[in-house]
Amino acid sequence: MSWLLLVLAGLVEIVWSQSIRPTQNFTRPGPTAVCVALGVTAVYLLSRAMETLPVGTAYAVFTGIGAVGAIALGVVVHHDPLSPLRMLALTLIVSGVVLARLATRV
Repeated sequence: MSWLLLVLAGLVEIVWSQSIRPTQNFTRPGPTAVCVALGVTAVYLLSRAMETLPVGTAYAVFTGIGAVGAIALGVVVHHDPLSPLRMLALTLIVSGVVLARLATRV
């Protein structure tokens, strides 16, 4: 259950990262409220996962999911560049997340 909560937290973090820009530096109340709610939800789910998972592992996986998802959405939605080095970085992040999962027996 903790790993499911952690994956959900990472997915919410991806959505949260995309919700920052529409706030226009937190000057728009509606988008700002959505952004804050998503951030709180992501951290809440992360904290629940940390009840049984090691803190370092949980946080590394959480940020890894968020980073890969944010970059992937940037490439697909915003047409951000995807160079070979950026692809290598993504591969290393995903590999680290997988290794952290395999190394943690919970």
